[in-house]
Amino acid sequence: MTLTAEGSVTVEKRGHVLLIGLDRTKKMNAFDKKMYRDLAAAYGELQDDDDIRCGVLFGNGDHFTGGLDLPEWTEEFASERFAQVPEGGYDPLGIEGTRINKPLVMAVQGWCMTIGIELLLACDIRVAASNTKFAQIEIKRGIYPVGGATVRLPAEIGWGNAMRYLLTGDTFTAEDAYRMGLVQEITEPGQQLDRAVEIAETIAKQAPLGVYATLNSSRLARDAGLQTAFNVLMRDLQPLLQSEDVEEGVQSFIERREANFKGK
Repeated sequence: MTLTAEGSVTVEKRGHVLLIGLDRTKKMNAFDKKMYRDLAAAYGELQDDDDIRCGVLFGNGDHFTGGLDLPEWTEEFASERFAQVPEGGYDPLGIEGTRINKPLVMAVQGWCMTIGIELLLACDIRVAASNTKFAQIEIKRGIYPVGGATVRLPAEIGWGNAMRYLLTGDTFTAEDAYRMGLVQEITEPGQQLDRAVEIAETIAKQAPLGVYATLNSSRLARDAGLQTAFNVLMRDLQPLLQSEDVEEGVQSFIERREANFKGK
């Protein structure tokens, strides 16, 4: 199904995986306000549907995204409403506290600019086609990234690497991104989405409660520090040890078969 008849964001449920596609192909998937609202709503569907265990974000057409549709956002730059999450939606950039707690895999190709990199930084696993070109060009417009890149990019790729591209606005390649740890895999052009879906389907086969707990523990360590994460580690483990999925995991190991996890 699509969230908009005019073409903005597409949503497809495939088993336990939700595919979310940017779909303004004639505009290089550049974000207008409608696309941003629709993406927040799609994240809400990923979060709220108990049958969905993992998401995949990708761009239809030749590009992931050319960034913001600047003419439409000019007024917003000077206001406190810029990129504000719509009421009831989830924050695709992960900076306003309304983040999804399910894994998100991203597939990128063509241009991945500005907000595209910030979406990348707010997801969990990233696959890039070899023809992907990355750029964080806000410095060339007299501003700086407001979607989290100044905070997350240095932590992801190292201080010097981040400053190299944040302060120059220069373009870098998929190979550069892989070398710096911004993406985890590179594929041939056209294969990036299939690979991202394959990863997502593998995640979706695991015990959902265990996946969410692992993700949340890792995020807590990253965002609040190691000691904070250690302090709640055993507390959060106890409910898992009493879950039906742990029983199924042990039984499937004994019986040498694939586990059938229910998320209970």
